[in-house]
Amino acid sequence: MAENNKNLKVVFAGGGTGGHIYPGIAIADELKAIAIEKNIQLQIYWLGNKTGMDSSIIEHDGKSIDGFYPVSSGKLRRYLSFQNFIDLFKIIAGFFDSVRILKKLKPDFLFSKGGFVSVCPCKAAAFLHIPYFTHECDFTPGLATRLNSSKAKNILITYKETASLLKDSSKCIVTGNPVRPVFYEPKSDLGKSFLQVDKSSSKPILLVLGGSLGALQINNLVLENLEWLKERFIVVHQTGAAFAKENQYIFFPPYADEAYKPYPFIHEEMPYVLQCADIVVSRAGANSLWECAVCNKPMILIPLAGKGTRGDQVDNARYFENAGAAYVLAGSNATSENLKEKLALLLDKEVRASFSESCKNICGSEVPARKIASLILENIIKEV
Repeated sequence: MAENNKNLKVVFAGGGTGGHIYPGIAIADELKAIAIEKNIQLQIYWLGNKTGMDSSIIEHDGKSIDGFYPVSSGKLRRYLSFQNFIDLFKIIAGFFDSVRILKKLKPDFLFSKGGFVSVCPCKAAAFLHIPYFTHECDFTPGLATRLNSSKAKNILITYKETASLLKDSSKCIVTGNPVRPVFYEPKSDLGKSFLQVDKSSSKPILLVLGGSLGALQINNLVLENLEWLKERFIVVHQTGAAFAKENQYIFFPPYADEAYKPYPFIHEEMPYVLQCADIVVSRAGANSLWECAVCNKPMILIPLAGKGTRGDQVDNARYFENAGAAYVLAGSNATSENLKEKLALLLDKEVRASFSESCKNICGSEVPARKIASLILENIIKEV
């Protein structure tokens, strides 16, 4: 039995963006917690992108990760580009990097959180006969998931409808999208304290997420309508570092005041800020969507659309819209007039309550990170 094995190992693979890393960290935390409950000694390692933010995020937030191993990776593009030729060599290098590391670690199981970084580790795991799961966070499966799924023991999906879009649908298990435990903790007072919001104010708090790098479309909509917004809301605006650097004037009066609180980026306090918000305006990345949904927040979603995207955010947003949890302003519909119209509707507390209830229905009673962690451990016990 696995309980007698004193050195069980699991390797996580994925990265490239925080949206592929933070959910994996949530699963790793739950996996370690369950292992402790069952008196199982478990080590968790992460194979991530050799360049970019992967190692710094794991180092800062991956408390349950026992080691990070960088691998070469090339982006998988669906269009013609000379960069595809260059990245082909990176992909080949990434496969051999992954084989070498997995041979060294000898893990009992591999878990792929997706993204182009995960493809080489999954191919290496299949080559070495190491069982693995792959998880798809978006409503429509990406190319990485399609490549990883053929040899995966199971394909973990966020939405049941996604199974019909995959060739190996019989291997699908619906788990939801993992969110860090801190988002489940009701600590909205900490968010208001951080924001220095007057608790006696009757204005709802509008949280606008411009992204870590800044979503120019959303940021411009806020500034174009700032006076209208400030009359009706306390506007908390995460602009992204690049936008903040180019528009430093917004951090000073007459822009910044009690009704407008801009931040380049909100770090550790984000879960509490999200919990104290009444309405969220955001892109429709899977991670942000589910963090908002877990906190039962009514949303106005402005998905990334058009050239350079496969349309996954639009599909994600439409799912939440059809479920009654969000309004969607996609493409040419993302106008000041439409934004103000939807925000005016959400000033009604009963409308917000209906949206919040829809979020609860989407998330259900299970905690996805814990469900996935339990599935991983169950499979390790079967394999060992």
